Amino acid sequence: MSSVPERRGYLALSDGTVFPGRLFGADGTAVGEVVFTTGMTGYQEVLTDPSYCGQIVTMTAPHIGNTGVNDEDPESATGRPQVAGFVVRDASPVVSNFRAKADLDTYLVNNGVVAITEIDTRKLTRHLRDRGAQNGAIGSEPPDVLVERARSAPSMEGLDLVARVTPPAPFEFTESRTAFAAVPFVKTSLPPPPRERLHVVAYDFGAKRNILRCLVDLNCRVTVVPASTPAEAALALSPDGIFLSSGPGDPAAVTYAVKTIRDLVGKKPLFGICLGHQLLALALGGRTYKLKFGHRGLNQPVKDLKTGRVEITTQNHGFVVDVESLRGIASTTHLHLNDGTSEGLEAPELRAFSVQYHPEAAAGPHDALYLFERFRDLMTGTAS
Repeated sequence: MSSVPERRGYLALSDGTVFPGRLFGADGTAVGEVVFTTGMTGYQEVLTDPSYCGQIVTMTAPHIGNTGVNDEDPESATGRPQVAGFVVRDASPVVSNFRAKADLDTYLVNNGVVAITEIDTRKLTRHLRDRGAQNGAIGSEPPDVLVERARSAPSMEGLDLVARVTPPAPFEFTESRTAFAAVPFVKTSLPPPPRERLHVVAYDFGAKRNILRCLVDLNCRVTVVPASTPAEAALALSPDGIFLSSGPGDPAAVTYAVKTIRDLVGKKPLFGICLGHQLLALALGGRTYKLKFGHRGLNQPVKDLKTGRVEITTQNHGFVVDVESLRGIASTTHLHLNDGTSEGLEAPELRAFSVQYHPEAAAGPHDALYLFERFRDLMTGTAS
């Protein structure tokens, strides 16, 4: 195992605040939007989630790296990290987990991710909570240079990051979550497959692999297509349903996807998650706006307005839907209990619904896996 090297450095924010620390991972300078996630576990899934593209992610859990990294948990299609940079309180050089294949530091070095440890992450999180997510830079350069790098970086608002993470060509996805059934202590809740095999065309705006696995578990044939795929090309594949994936950046900047979804709505059953939820809202004529510091973590409470049930959910988003902009067009199905923002929409007459959170978890609770079954029932015409 490698030990964390003695390299002093800084995390500098665009508002001029500087946090001294010790660099680890790859050499160089990282620039991106600094955000925080409240998950106590799942750092490898965070690192590899394409929704974090362009962001420097702060882990609020203090001890990171003690379980190492493995070959099963990456969530990006390539298996590689997607974050711009990584911030932790205490990076463990020691790994103790039977699944580990490498330590965190080596993993970050091999994948070119600049990281910093010995940061007061409680202070940083409070700062971002009070003043909002903002651009920052990690490196060994003088603090004033890093502050200027942060200030010169483009704002997340108006930024299309989907083009960076979407696949270059269509492909068939066949991996199932059943692979995890052989891993001790990992529980899966697999719904019974339908009698008929369904075909889903999944628009990949930065999809997590576990979303696609959940579709495969429904006995679906999953064809993944790039974000720029025209509606007529998707419909030519004769799908039973269309899926809109999660992804990074400002949904309002992904105008080509909004146009495509507008052309698809009403033609096939449609299910969207996270960015897919936001893009569906825009396609229906709604608006989105940026949250002050976003929702990121594995412990976000969401209320299902139909059942009154409260779900603990995995979330990762900085933008939300303005529900008032969709009044009379789509109905709200779920609300975030911390701030009352939109967490779900449906337009039954168009056979379309979406959620802001991540029902596939990875990492996180499995409270919302039923949403994939709802999509299946919509495709088979058995939805209640």
